[in-house]
Amino acid sequence: MSFRIALSGMNAATSDLNVISNNIANANTNGFKGSRSTFSDLITTSGQSLTAEARGGGVAIGSSRQDFTQGTIQFTDNSLDLAISGAGFFTLNRDGAEVYSRDGSFQVDNEGRIVTAFGDRLQGFAPLAGGGFNTAELTDLQISTQESPPQATGEIETVFNLPADAEAPPVATFDPADPDSYNHATSITIYNSLGAPSSATLYMSKTATDNEWTLNVAVDGTDLASPTTLTFDGSGLLTAPATGEVNLTGLAIGTGADPQDITIDLTGLTQFGSEFAVSDIAQDGYTNGQLNRVEFSSNGTLQARFNNGQLVDLGQVALSNFRNLNGLQPQGENAWAATADSGEVRRGAGGTGDFGSLRAGAIETSNVDLTAELVNIITAQRSFQANAQVVTTADQITQAALNLR
Repeated sequence: MSFRIALSGMNAATSDLNVISNNIANANTNGFKGSRSTFSDLITTSGQSLTAEARGGGVAIGSSRQDFTQGTIQFTDNSLDLAISGAGFFTLNRDGAEVYSRDGSFQVDNEGRIVTAFGDRLQGFAPLAGGGFNTAELTDLQISTQESPPQATGEIETVFNLPADAEAPPVATFDPADPDSYNHATSITIYNSLGAPSSATLYMSKTATDNEWTLNVAVDGTDLASPTTLTFDGSGLLTAPATGEVNLTGLAIGTGADPQDITIDLTGLTQFGSEFAVSDIAQDGYTNGQLNRVEFSSNGTLQARFNNGQLVDLGQVALSNFRNLNGLQPQGENAWAATADSGEVRRGAGGTGDFGSLRAGAIETSNVDLTAELVNIITAQRSFQANAQVVTTADQITQAALNLR
């Protein structure tokens, strides 16, 4: 009996050492979760039921339980690296099967898909045309190599002040080429439907009437011949046009481009006693753009940055979580698979519900504590040695009994 009990203890210590050695071997594995061995005692009885005569029968080797506590987050120089701070797993497609991982060291494959080092495809939610993401189904997160299309200018916003003490220019007939025919001017680059730039200039000319100015607009030096009268009240605020807007319609800007309508927003225009000053001027058009870089935002949105200043959402990382994490089945290559014991998968975006937040440009390292594992080695070794000593002692007793004459 002593032999069997001691042998079960040696087997348990060996199993514990296997788990410890696996933890130590993966101390530098991204997203790795350490495990610990579980054991249970065995009881032998002299009868059919458990009585006072029950005796210990050794130890049974149980399973190893994984520790899903947070690993250290380490920042990197890779814009595609992603770390989860809190609960949840990255959702991956591995040859058609769905697996889950905490390893966020991602890269791009030859088809532009975001993948792990083992080729597992990162899953996410596709963007919707009206904004937001389609959380009803998963899709591969993929980088598009298409250019960012141009957008024709549709609005110009201005904020500037006209001096209240200005006098009418010496030349009464406006001519964009004659500086004596206007008081002040400011320019901005606009774009047509093909993304070609043009220079739009706003010319302000004081009239002989108090608190009244004339606005002329020229594109690439050509007057649009659509002057607008601007009037101000005694407080220097714009009163006409009443809407604060000037609408230019059917403009033919550039060769081959579609006609475009441009609204000039003058609500920020004032006439105070100070000198002419442009505080702000902006427009909403842009030219076509080439892909500059791809990166993740703080909520897991995969974004493409183009050299025309545009930022395009390509998708959002889908996180998964389970009721019983210890029910997940390790699959190797830093991934787990769901089982009946883990419960149904729940999905969501980072930072929503009980899902952890996402850190772009960072990875989660292993949660293995090497110091604790080295201590565990000593404990398991002592346990093995002690059980081996029991075997030696039992063997000596048996040998002594066999030598009785």
